[in-house]
Amino acid sequence: MIRALHRWPGLLALALVTILALSGAALSVFPAAERIGAPQAEAGLTVGSLASRIQAAYPGVEQIRRAPSGQITAYWFDQGTPGAAVIDPATGKGVASADPNQVERWLTNLHRSLFLGDGGRIAMAAGAAAMLVLAFSGAALVARRTGGWRRWFSRLRGPLAGRLHVEIARIAVIGLVLSSTTALWMTASTFELLPNGGAMPAFPAEVSGRTGLALDRMPVLGQTPVGELRELSFPYPGDETDVFTLKTDQGTGYLDQGNGALLTWADLTGWEHVSETIYMLHTGQGAATLGLVLGLMALGVPVMGATGVLVWLAGRRGRPRIRGNQRAGYAETILLVGSECGSTWGFAATLHAALTAVGQSVHVGPMSAFAPERYSRAERIILLASTYGDGAAPASAKGFLDRLGAADRAPDIPLAVLGFGDRSFPAYCAFAKAVARAAMSKGWPELMPFDTIDRQSPQDFARWGRALGEALGIDIELSHRPVLPKTETLTLVTRRDYGAEVQAPTAILRFALPRLSLWQRLTGCGFARFAAGDLIGILPEGGAVPRLYSLASSRRDGFIEIVVKKHPGGLCSGQLTALEPGSTVTAFLRRNPGFRPGRSRAPLILIGAGTGIGPLAGFVRGNARRRPVHLFFGMRHEDSDFFYGEEMLAWQEEGRLTRLVTAVSRGTRRRYVQDALRDDAVQVAQLICDGARVMVCGGRDMAAGVADALAEILAPTGLTPEVLKAEGRYVEDVY
Repeated sequence: MIRALHRWPGLLALALVTILALSGAALSVFPAAERIGAPQAEAGLTVGSLASRIQAAYPGVEQIRRAPSGQITAYWFDQGTPGAAVIDPATGKGVASADPNQVERWLTNLHRSLFLGDGGRIAMAAGAAAMLVLAFSGAALVARRTGGWRRWFSRLRGPLAGRLHVEIARIAVIGLVLSSTTALWMTASTFELLPNGGAMPAFPAEVSGRTGLALDRMPVLGQTPVGELRELSFPYPGDETDVFTLKTDQGTGYLDQGNGALLTWADLTGWEHVSETIYMLHTGQGAATLGLVLGLMALGVPVMGATGVLVWLAGRRGRPRIRGNQRAGYAETILLVGSECGSTWGFAATLHAALTAVGQSVHVGPMSAFAPERYSRAERIILLASTYGDGAAPASAKGFLDRLGAADRAPDIPLAVLGFGDRSFPAYCAFAKAVARAAMSKGWPELMPFDTIDRQSPQDFARWGRALGEALGIDIELSHRPVLPKTETLTLVTRRDYGAEVQAPTAILRFALPRLSLWQRLTGCGFARFAAGDLIGILPEGGAVPRLYSLASSRRDGFIEIVVKKHPGGLCSGQLTALEPGSTVTAFLRRNPGFRPGRSRAPLILIGAGTGIGPLAGFVRGNARRRPVHLFFGMRHEDSDFFYGEEMLAWQEEGRLTRLVTAVSRGTRRRYVQDALRDDAVQVAQLICDGARVMVCGGRDMAAGVADALAEILAPTGLTPEVLKAEGRYVEDVY
């Protein structure tokens, strides 16, 4: 509901909201410019003294006005010819034209009414209302994505467009709420929809009948500071019954022109104070700095509009049209999808095609459309669920858990739940896990145990597909082909070989940087910008599925480097380990912002085994700031598997690596990397208590063993790996 409330006003009112924001941002500059350029009255100057100076320079003066910026303008008649000028309070003489700025006037008319009169004012008010709805619904969505209001500024992960959208929103939302609310108030006031809370004082019934008293001798004018003046209107020349009208920050009064007496007075009402405050907040008049801040926040609106459209289009493109999709009431297999950006729908399409090919009738739909009463012929239900933010339901799964919770009992149809996520996120597959727990608590019969897919791995999906086929008693081959980004041709420069002696051939492959187009240089696309820990996707010859490898280098290193172990029957690893210098491969870059050391000066504890050393070595190589780095590296044999051994010594001498601890699992004393951690428990615990960040890279079994070891080590401190993950101080790159 909140997502729809945010999406549709944003899409429908995008043009209006953009015009409002850009014109408002431009208008916010003028009050500040006026404040800087306006001659200011000296301290202690009174209205009487100022008026006397102006009257001496312009005997026919009719009115003096002071703007919230401090700019003073005088209006007069000279032999029947009107005149006006911005006044220097020190001399009472004009220093600049009082004519309105034509650019400001044009922008104001655009901002208020689109040059369309009252109809335009109503349209712009609708735009302001849409902005208010967007601000409130967006704030709720930001809180949901970050895991609550208290984590409003927590680190974001995900596609660039979505991150940029949220980063701007959580800074600008207060300004947008303020601007849109005040705009609606002012529109309502323009159309007299608000009560008129002001009151002018009664015009005096009697006056002295005299004229000519010097302005600086009038008591009220002599006691009123210029800083409180708003307007002083002079009596009509020669009319003994007319009076001075004085308007200040406190109210309005009439003064006798013959003796200067205050004849009547009316204070500003509370309603007038509120209205003036709202006017100030919206226009920046009298609060130039605040106006500039609100203007800067408004500049984020077109960027949020563009990124919001990109996110929406990505979601639409990511949901494929599935041919032969059966109606829910006629399908044997009900396949429901919970997806945020659309990638999970692609996996659903692959599964639908595979099941259809073996004679199954399959219905694919969103989890939000869960309706067991419609599944009259269903023999199984399969849920493919991703996670949004910190464990929330993705867009197409909204309301699923509520429907399941409200049901008296779960459907009597076997269920399989498959979660999609990224292990580098603290809330890995959290929504899918919540669905599996809720189904179990309802007594929903299980078709297959709960399983997960890490980082949209086609290999993981194929493995799960084989298990599904076994559960159904049929052969299923899931060959998922994700849409690949633009690829580049990489040329191998050097290779270093390890592990041949122990029948585990491994190579460190270094490729030259590809040539970049001007567009790539300007936008940072492709290999124009990458860091150690990012992923390189390589599509092997004769294969349909790319294999992802963690980068052991960054762009500033001047090369692309990965560590590859040849796996028995591995198509991609076999081709890569067979490459000779000069050979080429086709590759693409996939950023992995969740697995970065960050810019903190806090110590780093790097833990890896085997080829998992790749990105960790890249972090050490890039540690030019000499941040304390403690590396725990597990290998089979020190003689054959000590990857980057020579570099490690050099990095220690350069101060890039503080300490290296190795664990050899096939030596005379079998020791794994988790054993090395336990042996060094006191220092590891102290480092973590002092704020160290833990980064783990390698196989799943190793990562699980490391997590168990750290749980034991940290038990006396009250910390756990789960707490560290929630704080963003424990990240994994596991395969």
